[in-house]
Amino acid sequence: MASQNTAVASDPPPASAVSNAKESLGVALLVALVVGSTIGSGIFGLPQNMAAGAGAGAILIGWAVTGVGMLMLALVYQRLAIRKPELDNGVYAYARALSGEYVGFNSAWGYWISAWIGNVGYLVAAFGALGYFYPAFGAGNTLSSIIGASVVVWVVHVLVLRGIQGAAVLNAAVTLAKIVPLVLFIILVAMAFQVDTFSFNFWGDPGLGSVLDQVKSTMLVTVWVFIGIEGASVYSARARQRADVGRATVIGFLITLMLLMSVSLLSLGIFAQPELAALKNPSMAGVLEKAVGTWGAILIYIGLIVSVGGGFLAWTLLAAESLFTPAGDGVMPTWLARQNHKGVPANALWLTSSMVQIFLLLTLFSKASYLALISLSTAMILVPYLFSAVYGLSLTWRDKVHHGAGNARLNRLDIPVATLATIYCLWLLYAAGLKYLLLSALLYAPGAVLYLVAKRQRGERAFTARERFILGALIVLALASTYLLATGRLGL
Repeated sequence: MASQNTAVASDPPPASAVSNAKESLGVALLVALVVGSTIGSGIFGLPQNMAAGAGAGAILIGWAVTGVGMLMLALVYQRLAIRKPELDNGVYAYARALSGEYVGFNSAWGYWISAWIGNVGYLVAAFGALGYFYPAFGAGNTLSSIIGASVVVWVVHVLVLRGIQGAAVLNAAVTLAKIVPLVLFIILVAMAFQVDTFSFNFWGDPGLGSVLDQVKSTMLVTVWVFIGIEGASVYSARARQRADVGRATVIGFLITLMLLMSVSLLSLGIFAQPELAALKNPSMAGVLEKAVGTWGAILIYIGLIVSVGGGFLAWTLLAAESLFTPAGDGVMPTWLARQNHKGVPANALWLTSSMVQIFLLLTLFSKASYLALISLSTAMILVPYLFSAVYGLSLTWRDKVHHGAGNARLNRLDIPVATLATIYCLWLLYAAGLKYLLLSALLYAPGAVLYLVAKRQRGERAFTARERFILGALIVLALASTYLLATGRLGL
């Protein structure tokens, strides 16, 4: 592991990957990238999504677990940005430093798939919201919706091609705009909050299962709405100062946590759990409509459209960057490392936009729902999160063993923080269940083809003995997933 880490650190990034001062991102833009990528469509359906499987008491426990777990993960990213400034694009680089090139590749591959599948979910949600005003858009997966969404994909594509800095500035402006309706919602719903409604059947109906089952049901929902806290880490190579990456991660997390918990918990004071679970999404619209009237629902639908537009832009940036850095290191095909004259990873962006377009067309024929898309997107990112947490833990233990607990490089909280982050990530895999492990393997396994191409371009052997074992396990799980899907025993 130590030798692998040294190899990563000693490989300088290609000259084209080094950001110039004009295109670098300061802490404010990095915070906006974190908040903009985290606050997308998920928060607008959060009241119903949480209440669908849990009562108020279990939801409180779920937020406590998620709040602590995600804070620990955010702190891991903050500390790694400071201690390992030579590692660009943390989600990929930390996995590579932990366990080699193929593991690093899979982390980047899984993160990229999560990003563009999530973007398809964003577009379905946005045009589903437009369906409130224009019925032709339906639930976001009609022909009219797919045509409209396709236009959005390629308009954003052209915008990003014109420069990362400009796209990041626009993302910051949109992020501010989409926070306004969320803050209004929190204020207005707090004024209408009823304690009796919140405390009614506090631990949920018996049909919801045990408290543990209810808490588990909230996990994929809470992870989905928190995906994006690593946004500053993914863009670390373009940060003006490395310390800004850690600051932006923690500041963005705290802003997001405050908004998410407020929206979720205050809604339980307007509708009881069974009523909230029965609401149509975006459920924030139904909650605010009961609190203040029809204009409240209109405000939320408009806010959702603005929010999803900003989230789509932020995740387009993150998806392209998640391919670009590994390609520069030679673990993905070299053509993905090419930039245009504006310093934008153009080929990675073309591939990302093309995959979004293909999946949009598939939703037209399969009628894939928003919830199905976000569940799959969430499952794909659990393993990259785990790699980051385990790398943070292994690094702190190695420093303690080699340099002693009192050395300047080791903060006294590093070990407990990384330990809790790792435990939380393992808990997420348990809460997600075997179903999503199998579906994830089905998407991870084909990535080996790109990895093989990249290694052959470098004239290197593709897989070590350990990596062949990992590949074999992925193939077995993928085949099992294919069989279960074909026989109808597995589905989203």
